[in-house]
Amino acid sequence: MSLNDPNWGRGSRGPQGPGGGKEGPPDLDELWRNFNRRLNDLFGGRGRRGGGGEEPPAPPSRRQLGGGAGVLVALVVAVWLASGFYIVDAASRGIVLTLGKFSEETGPGLRWRLPWPIESHEIVNLSQVRTLEVGYRNNVRAKVLKESLMLTDDENIVDLQFAVQYLVTDAQGNLFNVRRPDETAMQVAETAMREVIGKGRMDAILYESQVEFANRARDLMQQIHDRYQTGIEVSAVTIQNAQPPEQVQAAFDDAVKAGQDRERQKNEGQAYANDVIPRARGAASRLQQEAEGYKQRVIANAEGEASRFRQVLVEYSKAPAVTRERIYIETLQQILSSTNKILMDYKGSGNLLYLPLDKLMQQGGAAAPSESQASQRPAQTEPPAPEAGPRSRETLRGRERGER
Repeated sequence: MSLNDPNWGRGSRGPQGPGGGKEGPPDLDELWRNFNRRLNDLFGGRGRRGGGGEEPPAPPSRRQLGGGAGVLVALVVAVWLASGFYIVDAASRGIVLTLGKFSEETGPGLRWRLPWPIESHEIVNLSQVRTLEVGYRNNVRAKVLKESLMLTDDENIVDLQFAVQYLVTDAQGNLFNVRRPDETAMQVAETAMREVIGKGRMDAILYESQVEFANRARDLMQQIHDRYQTGIEVSAVTIQNAQPPEQVQAAFDDAVKAGQDRERQKNEGQAYANDVIPRARGAASRLQQEAEGYKQRVIANAEGEASRFRQVLVEYSKAPAVTRERIYIETLQQILSSTNKILMDYKGSGNLLYLPLDKLMQQGGAAAPSESQASQRPAQTEPPAPEAGPRSRETLRGRERGER
């Protein structure tokens, strides 16, 4: 069938007339007219057209009025009942109130309650991390001095800004045990921090243990919330800024610099001590070791001399004259090795015999300048002594015997 056919969609022409055989889609115009006609019949609209013109409208009957009012009432009731549906997220809990009194706590999902004003509901998020800013707003530079100025144990004033993060773990307690939960949490945080700061020194708060003070304040906040049964769990307390008031900031800076200078000088002194003390201990240990070595050497020499003396004594007892002569020669050899001039006095005459050892040593050095020959110089100077004559030796023996 062509799309230009005016009867398309109204059925084929035939013995059944338009729409005969129910072929094709329904006629939208016809459906609209039927709907208007039924609506007019319901509310008493215009009559049907006749062949000679329009009939005057008939007044609606009680049945018609009752039917229309029932539809409206049913529609209003349906909307009112549908207003009782609500959705609870997975991280939230729903609190149902019946005439303003707690009725039940509902879990996640699509829920229904009796519509208002019989019942109402509140949604409480249990996974949202809430943050309180005490002493500042949005930025530590935007200070709230009424909240941030606190008194310490040593009667100083500190300007402190901190943040508190907390969760709501009990929806029923959070709604019914306190009137304004957020304001209550703010007051609890400020009160706990003031108590903790009031028991600490200013130096410790500013420079030493801020984390410790924050943990103590968190524990105290949790104790207060548990006592009030607010359903709040404090998760973290962070001190954002702690400093003296602006009026005394310069004086505190000078005090801090002085303390830093003191620590620096202490460290320098400790470093100097660490450098000097080990050296002194090392020198003392070295001296002790040298003294111990000297002691051992002297003892060993003394023991050696004693042993040597005993050996000499044995030989002396065997041949006293020969041993005495040998000792005398060895002694003179030791003495003459450290001098270059010798004067000998004889009893027989007043002449002094001069023995030029220096000349002899120079001659020996010129003949053999090497070290090995230089070490033998005393042995070369010994022969001239006997050349002075046996008289001299006998004279010396006679003098020694006479002295004895």
